[in-house]
Amino acid sequence: MAPTSQVASPSASAVLEGHLRECFGRVVYSHKTHEKCKDQLRDKLGKVKFAQMVLAAVSTGGGVTAICDIGGWRTFGAIVATLVSTALLILNAYTKENDLAQLAERHRKIGAELWCIREKYQALLVALAMNTKPVQDISAEADALLESLGTIYKDAPSTTPVAYAKAQEALQVKQDMTFEDGEIDKMLPPELRRNRGASPALVAPNALAAGAQLSAPPESP
Repeated sequence: MAPTSQVASPSASAVLEGHLRECFGRVVYSHKTHEKCKDQLRDKLGKVKFAQMVLAAVSTGGGVTAICDIGGWRTFGAIVATLVSTALLILNAYTKENDLAQLAERHRKIGAELWCIREKYQALLVALAMNTKPVQDISAEADALLESLGTIYKDAPSTTPVAYAKAQEALQVKQDMTFEDGEIDKMLPPELRRNRGASPALVAPNALAAGAQLSAPPESP
């Protein structure tokens, strides 16, 4: 009978690494999406407040009615003033029913919590790659992170497709999560930089050798 070929099953560490990588990727996208939701809400809130100020100034000052009275368009001015007051009333009712500032703060808080989870997943991947912890311990920590994620997502506000699309663009096109070695080097002290310049041994090996010969003790006769 011909021997049957068997496919080697992946090791426990390989399976765990795949699981951690997938969880890490999902958390990265969730974190960035909540950040984009926060930015959108704050931008929207700024526009609404600006519109409220403009409409309130026009409505309270009676500027439209006064201008139209001068031109003999009193009825038209009254209609415009009524429309401005109605628009202001609608905006005030909208902001009362939809607390954009509070919702933006909730997205900011969820994003901060997800950032911590993201960093913990990355730390587990580092520990797994460096073999500094047993696989069983890393798996137990990963299970604890999943429980923490469940608690976070349970209280998280809903995100929007537009925010997800912006998060996808930021991560894939603008590469918000990646840094060049030179960028990181600028943030670190010289002792921790990868590119610290040429090594003295490489710059002047002959000078170093000469210095070593000069500093060596003389041979005994």
